[in-house]
Amino acid sequence: MAYTNEERSTLGVIAGAHAVSHIHLLVVPPLFPLLRDLLGVGFLELGFALTVANIVSAATQAAVGVMVDRLGPRRVLMAGLLLGGAAFLLLGLWPTYPMLLVASAMYGLANAVYHPADYAILGSAISEERVGRAFSIHTFAGYAGGAVAPALMLGAAWLGGVPAALFLAALLGPLAALPLLRGAMAERPKPKPVRAAGAPRLLNGTVLALTFFFLLINLFNSGIQNFAVPAWAMLDGLSLAAGNTALTAWLAMSAVGVLAGGVVADRTKRHGLVAAGGFLASGFLLLVAGLASLPLVPLTLVMSASGFLAGMIMPSRDMIVRAAAPPGQAGAVFGIVSTGFNIGSMIGPMAYGWMLDHSRPSMVFVTTAACVGIAVGMALWQDSRASARRAVLAAAE
Repeated sequence: MAYTNEERSTLGVIAGAHAVSHIHLLVVPPLFPLLRDLLGVGFLELGFALTVANIVSAATQAAVGVMVDRLGPRRVLMAGLLLGGAAFLLLGLWPTYPMLLVASAMYGLANAVYHPADYAILGSAISEERVGRAFSIHTFAGYAGGAVAPALMLGAAWLGGVPAALFLAALLGPLAALPLLRGAMAERPKPKPVRAAGAPRLLNGTVLALTFFFLLINLFNSGIQNFAVPAWAMLDGLSLAAGNTALTAWLAMSAVGVLAGGVVADRTKRHGLVAAGGFLASGFLLLVAGLASLPLVPLTLVMSASGFLAGMIMPSRDMIVRAAAPPGQAGAVFGIVSTGFNIGSMIGPMAYGWMLDHSRPSMVFVTTAACVGIAVGMALWQDSRASARRAVLAAAE
């Protein structure tokens, strides 16, 4: 069934905001060589700025999720977009290292807004039979924003210097926020929800398990995206060009898989089973790609298949979280579970970097496979719980 005009408009606005959020995440890294010279600091100091952003996001995401449910998701999303834009505006006006740290904290806080607010809006505005596809388009928009960000920032810096790139990033925030203004003005603060008798608490075992599930997904993805290429070079002597070709195939097919996964998510209630099956197959293929010393063409094909399956599970993952949220608290639940991403972003690079520094490149692939194995078990557990709940509800009718 096709989207209504109102659903299409809402989806376009929220997908655009998500694309901007991913562009904002990748404003600083492509500019590292230029910022190093401009600010007179080293890569260690620049890397610390990214750590600051992740720490702020991790520390605030759960609280921001509660704000989404209380104040209104459009209001909070507008605030996040404007805050992210202001961060890069200030850095462009005063390009110093202390201001970089301030800007990093600001866009780290802004980044805490997007998942809770976006999913709360989509979950309530899109009909049940189309929400899986809506989630997939939202995720795809994030992939697209991340894909164009490096070229966009470097192109702007080439034309007008680092400040021009920062001003362009700053402008994107209010541009994405403007279409939200009418809806935000119509929202009204809500009282603290009263938990009905027998209803689950907000911070329950399922939500905590899903937070760990998100952490495992992040460790899986970061291991591939950031460390597979140097691991292949150490294991098999694979050139950087060949390794990046295989990685690019994984990333591109992940984006395609996300769109296919939306269709799958709308056609089944067994989202845990879909996530488990897709994740297991993707992890197995990645283990083959990492340890089997494949030539470039077979390696690229295996990575393409792994990427497609890894992307396909994403809408089902989001549907699992949506189902776990108590009524009126979707923003809070998405805020809590998304903290797993931030925690993974803090511990994954150090763990994988240690493996490469100690000449254990195969452990990169073994560790990602282990994360897959645990995540598969958790997804099957969640699916069995959901099936049991559906059976109880059916028996009560």
